[in-house]
Amino acid sequence: MSEAREKCAVFGIYAPARDVSRITYYGLFALQHRGQESSGIAVAHGEHITCYKDMGLVNQVFSREEMLQLLKGTAAIGHNRYSTTGRSVKANAQPLVFDKHFMRKRALALGHNGNIVNAMELAQVLKREFGIRARTTSDSELMGLLLQEHYARTSFKEALLTVCNMCRGAFSMVLLTSDAVWAVRDPWGVRPLCLGTIKKGHVVASESCALPLVGADYEREVEPGEVVRLDDEGITSWRLNTPPQRKECIFEYFYFARPDTLLRGREVYTMRFRMGRQLYREMPVEADMVIGVPESGRPAAEGFSAESGIPVREGLVKNRYVARTFIEPIQSMRQEGVRMKYSPLEETLKGKRVVLVDDSIVRGNTTREIPAMLREAGAAEIHMRVSSPPIRHPCFYGIDFGTREELIAARKTLPEIREYLGVDSLHYISIDGMVKATGFDKSEFCLACFNEQYPIPLPRQMELGKYIFEQSSGDGEGEFEQAPVPFPPLDKGE
Repeated sequence: MSEAREKCAVFGIYAPARDVSRITYYGLFALQHRGQESSGIAVAHGEHITCYKDMGLVNQVFSREEMLQLLKGTAAIGHNRYSTTGRSVKANAQPLVFDKHFMRKRALALGHNGNIVNAMELAQVLKREFGIRARTTSDSELMGLLLQEHYARTSFKEALLTVCNMCRGAFSMVLLTSDAVWAVRDPWGVRPLCLGTIKKGHVVASESCALPLVGADYEREVEPGEVVRLDDEGITSWRLNTPPQRKECIFEYFYFARPDTLLRGREVYTMRFRMGRQLYREMPVEADMVIGVPESGRPAAEGFSAESGIPVREGLVKNRYVARTFIEPIQSMRQEGVRMKYSPLEETLKGKRVVLVDDSIVRGNTTREIPAMLREAGAAEIHMRVSSPPIRHPCFYGIDFGTREELIAARKTLPEIREYLGVDSLHYISIDGMVKATGFDKSEFCLACFNEQYPIPLPRQMELGKYIFEQSSGDGEGEFEQAPVPFPPLDKGE
């Protein structure tokens, strides 16, 4: 139930004999948890790239069969967005299509998950060397515009390597050209990206949980600092100039990724279960039941129960038809959203000592509504356990808490947070305990939101936050974007 807003989802497929837009649709559907603001699909058909995108969930944007029928091609990429740089408007929706030079073979499309910390520097390079200003307010467009200019002068491979070597920050990207799908992951590997094999083709996705739904088999992750091309020759790989130094975002492990996703070949659910076990080892408590805040708190709650012997119970019922509370931008609406989203089971809770397990506490404003509801339902005691450490520092690599003032743990002591939440006891897992549960080395994670040790140097202008490029907004309905010469749409019956 974390109040951290998520990042983005990317998906790509190269399979000339398959219905690539439909497969991409289902891939994005499986990755909906990573972004709910906008969705889009771009396809390559001969020398042309056509894209459809709009604001909303995947099944809202692609609500009519003819939309997918018009997106026929040999390869496709897709994107679900949550904004981390640039506002949530249609102009910033992805994939972004670039075809300025009116050279059909040089058209490209891009979908980006992450955040570029030297975006202002890239904007200055664009203006100084090419006389170009971005049309949108996202850092993703800056990379695309630079790619467009370099691609007009050299091969796409060389253009991509050049531009990615200029970028600093988190970027897991999928790109589409007329003859291939490309994927690249930054040298720190901040955001996840994996490869899969599908009948007569290959796929790339933010998370492996998208692969079974489209009939693909997990191959491997895209390594930090790796560039891959998917085409008729299979998978070809290159390396960026910056030596890889793995610094994965730990948020993926305790919250963002779906429980059935494999991160570095290990199941996320298992790691979260171990975090719950560790929580009890660090701070035991006597209680009658353990409740996990649906859905992301459940694996840790089950681990806490297994280690303590305290039974896990369903104390909160989630209304599955209410969108996530963080989607609403007004705080009062977020708090009302919690009451719309969860209902306590009074007969189960009345007179009981409850351990309430959640994955994280960011701002604390919506979290405090849960204990209040349990109290109203008759819970005698509430002991809160959190499967991540206190978040005291902003993230600049793609999670939407950009200032310390937003973070409750940066402003309050542990006793003050306990009092604010209205719980009888409160314990956050230790950094070492959380990392130990993953089974990986501590040095391989970005832990900056806990310890302020930022692995990628930050320019001073990053203090301005996610709206540094904000100049205008977009509106209107969804629209198709394509290279100058359109290809004939297929008949509905084909």
